[in-house]
Amino acid sequence: MSVFPSGEMAGDVFGRLFSVLLENEQFVEKARKESLSVQLVHSKPDCRIFVSPEGVVLGDAAPFKAAITLKMTCDTAHALWLGRLPVPTAIATGKLRIRGRIAKVLELVPLLQPAFDRYPDIAAEAGL
Repeated sequence: MSVFPSGEMAGDVFGRLFSVLLENEQFVEKARKESLSVQLVHSKPDCRIFVSPEGVVLGDAAPFKAAITLKMTCDTAHALWLGRLPVPTAIATGKLRIRGRIAKVLELVPLLQPAFDRYPDIAAEAGL
């Protein structure tokens, strides 16, 4: 059974997580400079999140085609954000599939630190 009982709950938790990133000026500046947008496609349960410097959009209504698409289960995402599963390991084992430039994803991982730092609290607030 998944850590998340519903796609709605996963969307809420991950939506809050990416909102934290958009509060970080260094992340936003880098995302704008690199024209970075990300479509996260989670499964088990299904959940889609679009992230760009302009904001977070939940569901299938992405405002434009993302530069990078990340596909994984919600449990994999949960393990990644908790720091239990390193991004390179997730990629190497096929738990995280990337469409777009992998090098760009790996380059941005250090900028995601504020989200890694806050995720345990966000997950705990959601009862996970």
